[in-house]
Amino acid sequence: MNYQQAKTRSDILKALAHPVRVMIVDALTDGDRCGCEFNQLAGIDQSGISRHLAILKKAGILTDRREGMKVFYHLQTPCILKAFECAVEVVREDVQRRNRVLKVI
Repeated sequence: MNYQQAKTRSDILKALAHPVRVMIVDALTDGDRCGCEFNQLAGIDQSGISRHLAILKKAGILTDRREGMKVFYHLQTPCILKAFECAVEVVREDVQRRNRVLKVI
């Protein structure tokens, strides 16, 4: 892997490196959603949601489409959900490792 490839991967991971953006991606696992729904999901204002959506779009994770006054968001790369599953497994294994260490102590 060269530097540019590593940077591209790093940029994608950075786009996911915020709890609100993780919540947005997770909310899209069941299908497209209107951007207006994300305010309730994350409990932040529309401008904050818009910034998070823009970061996810720039990284190529989301796309959007307009229907009248509403904007709907779609997971451009649903395979990103595998990364979420992997992250859960990392946490699970870490908890198990810590529990084994505690049993020894």
